[in-house]
Amino acid sequence: MGATFMNIVICGAGEVGSHAADTFATAGHDVTLIDQDAERLSVAMDTMDVGTLQGNCAQADVLTEAQVGAADLLIAATNLDEINILTVSIAKALGVKKTIARVHRGTYFEGRGLDYRKHYDIDQLICPEYSTATAIARTLRNPAALAIEHFARGRVEMQSFPVTKNAAACDKPLSQIKLPRGVRVAAITRGDYVFIPDAKTVLQADDRIILVGNSDVFYEARKQFHRDEIGKRTIAIMGGGIMAIWLCRALRDRNWSIRVFETDRKQAEEIAERLDWVTVIQADPTDRNVFQEENLALADVFVALLDDDEANIIGCVLAKSLGVLEVVAVVQKSNFLDLLYHIGVDRPFSPRMVAVKEIEGVLDDSPLRLMASLAEGYVDVYRVKLGADSPLIGPPLRDVKLGANWVIAAIRRDGLVWVPAADDVIEPHDTLLVIGKHGSEKSLQKIVQGKQLVKN
Repeated sequence: MGATFMNIVICGAGEVGSHAADTFATAGHDVTLIDQDAERLSVAMDTMDVGTLQGNCAQADVLTEAQVGAADLLIAATNLDEINILTVSIAKALGVKKTIARVHRGTYFEGRGLDYRKHYDIDQLICPEYSTATAIARTLRNPAALAIEHFARGRVEMQSFPVTKNAAACDKPLSQIKLPRGVRVAAITRGDYVFIPDAKTVLQADDRIILVGNSDVFYEARKQFHRDEIGKRTIAIMGGGIMAIWLCRALRDRNWSIRVFETDRKQAEEIAERLDWVTVIQADPTDRNVFQEENLALADVFVALLDDDEANIIGCVLAKSLGVLEVVAVVQKSNFLDLLYHIGVDRPFSPRMVAVKEIEGVLDDSPLRLMASLAEGYVDVYRVKLGADSPLIGPPLRDVKLGANWVIAAIRRDGLVWVPAADDVIEPHDTLLVIGKHGSEKSLQKIVQGKQLVKN
């Protein structure tokens, strides 16, 4: 988070709201927590430095009493989507500067039939289930992909992998490789040498490249650099809810053979109709007979996505004990996370903690933020927030460069994220994803501050 302290109103004193309140209060922000449950508020007052107000946050008089009109931010994190949407809409009418609403239903998050974010003037919609499904998919696909998870929201893919000797792009300069619009080689590691390539760069076998591309064209482009010598990986998903649907979509056309196990007949039929590339089985995979009949011990990954924490844990422990290489469990209670590592769950996820981290990311207004280090620490990935007068604004990207050590990998604007082409233009208040050599941070900082700019 930046150094500016804010007045923040948080609606809902459940795990997400309370954790966010504690985090922001500890950072020095002025936090008011609203909830109808007096006991929850009492616990909050005893354990953190926050103000509290008992009442219905979807009522204008309650929000007025919380002085929401003078607040910098309102976060609606109650258990009801409709209350959260109504609350932020009322808060905007009362004058709050910025709003975040947590929703669970795909109808609201995906905007089926209506763009709810735009219609209700919501600055940020956060869906823990979507973010968790995306996080699971990215950890299963490529470590570099995880680095831009919150920035890209699934619209841009980034992976690090070696150029194979039999690939079409091997021994060719980048200028001769026909890549679709929205794909670029951002960095190359050759032995211990890391560099940002240009059109004349000739790719060599075993070069480790960082490829960035719009999700709809990324995997076709990837085939030019790397020929996979292994067959499809197999994944078994327990539970056919909305999180399973989002996970299946995120893994589509990415070399995965997917099976979804759902005990409810109607739900199984629905998911089979919506996801025709997925094998849907109406059965309980924790039944040992089903497990053996479906040869689940041969699955590369087992993911438990039921609404029942205990069932997810039991399913993962059983799958691991019977031979599955990697198991992933989603649990609502975040205090289970540390325990899960000790009982053999390889990747535990808590949607509530994912939501808290996403809220923290929204609040981070610092212009320059290190998001990840790749290639054994030789490559850094930064998020750059631009103001209204950045020297990067105006000319097409072909006429603006960040110097030899940095490259603009993606642009985020008004909820859209894409990999820019040479004729794209940066606009005021854009957010950039920038990739470059470790140790070159000072030059990037000077560019962000407007003190240095390299032009062609």
